[in-house]
Amino acid sequence: MNKTWQIRSLQAAVILLGGGLLVTVAQAEEKAAAPAEHGKPIVLPGKQAASAAAEAPTKTIVLPGKLAASMAAARAKPKEPETLQPEVKQGAAPLLKAPVGPSPEVHAPGAVVHEARRAAKPRRAKAKPKAVERKPEESSHDEHGHGSEVQQVRAAVTTILHDNSDYMAHHNAAYFKTFADKQTPRATVVTCSDSRVQSEVMDKSAVNDLFMVRDIGNQLATAEGSVEYGVRHLHTPLLIFVGHAACGAIKAASADYSKLEPAIRKELATINIPQGIDPTDGALLNVNNQVESAILKFSGEVEAGHLAILGAFYDFRNDLRQGAGKLIITNLNGETEPGKIRELMKQGQYFKYSFMR
Repeated sequence: MNKTWQIRSLQAAVILLGGGLLVTVAQAEEKAAAPAEHGKPIVLPGKQAASAAAEAPTKTIVLPGKLAASMAAARAKPKEPETLQPEVKQGAAPLLKAPVGPSPEVHAPGAVVHEARRAAKPRRAKAKPKAVERKPEESSHDEHGHGSEVQQVRAAVTTILHDNSDYMAHHNAAYFKTFADKQTPRATVVTCSDSRVQSEVMDKSAVNDLFMVRDIGNQLATAEGSVEYGVRHLHTPLLIFVGHAACGAIKAASADYSKLEPAIRKELATINIPQGIDPTDGALLNVNNQVESAILKFSGEVEAGHLAILGAFYDFRNDLRQGAGKLIITNLNGETEPGKIRELMKQGQYFKYSFMR
């Protein structure tokens, strides 16, 4: 009786133990099937894990209905295709050679170009030349006997203001009133820009008397508008071209001036004299050329007898042996013979032109 009861109790315990094991294994598989929901893997107890591993190859485990249906639905759901970004292959970096000199720079149009920085080894700084020691008298004056630039400017401004004050002191308001609203010059005078040629050598009272036009080489071509204004708008009856001794423009025009600045070359190009000509002869020839050009330009005024065109030479070196500083008339309306010029001037024939005879 007791043995039979014990056997039955043992069978019941085995049945209960087997059922519990099945339930525990099923719950473990259900949790393991959805790791994404719980985030952590499920680890079975040691005995259950060993038992499940031992029974897995031979024993079929029946899962609860809900869990089986859920797993079947998960298997039937189509898997979304994985999207891949296009692959960009990067080649091997090229081998770079060591720079020989400074690398070229690219600059935007109109940008200021700065000096390229050199990547080479720093060079030794060149030794600066020793300053030349000047004597006190040499450092205070230039080749012309003037002082430094500051001293020259100060002295020039002082002279200009002083002489202007002196001029005002000797001319009252009534003097300026005579020409305050209108100029009435008697002559248009074209002289060289040379600082040694000034209006006072030919007119002590040049104010409102001489319409002065200055350029290098006392030319018509490079100051044509100014000359035309004097002749045709101010109606000056006299047009005179004044050359001079030792003219720098004449010397330059008769030599090679190709290395001078473009603007200067342009003005020298209109001085038509032979290469290597004597400076005095070149200046006299240039004056004759200017008179001839003016006669052609103002032919209407010339033929009507409203304009006399003269050429002159200011000889501050006495090259023509008529006295230092003398202003010599060398051309009168195209006449260049000195004896005939003197005769025409003596007779007052300033409007008689040589080509009209």
